[in-house]
Amino acid sequence: MSEPSILIVGAGPAGLCLARALSLRGLEVDVIERQPRSAIASPAPDGREIALTRGSLRILRELGVLDRIEASRVHPLVRARVADGDAGEGFEVDAAPFGHEALGNLIANSDIRAAAWAMVEADPRIRVHFDACVASVTAGSRSAAVVLEDGRRFEAPLLVAADSRFSATRRALGIPVAMHDFGKTMLVCRVRPELAHGGVAWEWFGEGQTRALLPLGECLASAVLTVTGAEAERLVALDPAEFSRELEQRYRGRFGRMVLEGEVHAWPLVATWAHRFVGQRFALVGDAAVGMHPVTAHGFNLGLASVERLASIVAESMARHGDPAEPGLLARYQRRHRAGCAALFLGTGLVVRVFTDDRALLRPLRRAIIGAGRALPPLRRALADVLLDDGPVDPTPLERLRRGLAVLRPRAAGGPRLQ
Repeated sequence: MSEPSILIVGAGPAGLCLARALSLRGLEVDVIERQPRSAIASPAPDGREIALTRGSLRILRELGVLDRIEASRVHPLVRARVADGDAGEGFEVDAAPFGHEALGNLIANSDIRAAAWAMVEADPRIRVHFDACVASVTAGSRSAAVVLEDGRRFEAPLLVAADSRFSATRRALGIPVAMHDFGKTMLVCRVRPELAHGGVAWEWFGEGQTRALLPLGECLASAVLTVTGAEAERLVALDPAEFSRELEQRYRGRFGRMVLEGEVHAWPLVATWAHRFVGQRFALVGDAAVGMHPVTAHGFNLGLASVERLASIVAESMARHGDPAEPGLLARYQRRHRAGCAALFLGTGLVVRVFTDDRALLRPLRRAIIGAGRALPPLRRALADVLLDDGPVDPTPLERLRRGLAVLRPRAAGGPRLQ
């Protein structure tokens, strides 16, 4: 008897990675995607550079996706620097005390999507249905079903929503979501800075804006600017030369002249948290479950964690019950993913509230946080450890203890002491 098919709505990177993870466990997968094939097979650059932790790189490697990305398009992030205000005082997070050369790597979102598609396209267990507009979604005690506007019907023992933080599938299944619109827009673009960035990611808060620079090779970087919607409209309307001069002024000449490379992309900032991640015969992954503010750069990392968690639960459910959606095991996926996301989600929200509010009341708190980061090596090591951990997304208590001890040690074996 053939294995039952899993139904995924959404062929974004989380949906495609989940399809591949399930296929590697011997399952058949049908993916429903409203966009045409060309949009998935050859995704247009959208300006977003994804900061991948070592754990996420491990997952992409195991799925075969990382091997589909040219090495020249994977950019190491050597250190990360966080600063507040125009003075630029801050602290750095470094991988060196752990014996690593980089905290993680930056890869363009479009390159990840193209690589995920290349892997899925070559997988005979996965079928992707394009130009598929969903008319209705149902989930019952025995199966879930999706009916398309052209009359086609898909039925499976498990339906997974992977169709963005504004998921129509999630809404159709009646799952409420906590949503926060930050009232800001993120502008992202590639630039060629005159002065070297040294592989260091910079982030400045204050002055009514957030400025970041992400290293992409020796002579290229990604500029990230968070401003109000009205200011974003004004900036996007500038010609390339005017926009470049505006960036130079906003970055206070720290990188000399900055020449715009390509288009400027605008992304409204909205965070979401689904009230439930699972239900009868369905589950949520990626942004459909948790949509992060990008300030801590963990959105897709949490999406990949949801892929690993759900794929392992589905495999266990099949092995123990012959059913990929046994309710108790789906509930375990929800518990694990909530526990794995909650601290980062809440912490990110706190960072945004504290560091993007320029009222005088919060400035002493910001200075205290920055000062603690500068004065306390264990805090910096803890921040680095989040990026460097390449173990399973749900470690055992013993593994957690070992990681904690590694953070507390003043130096790694053979590594330099943190100053």
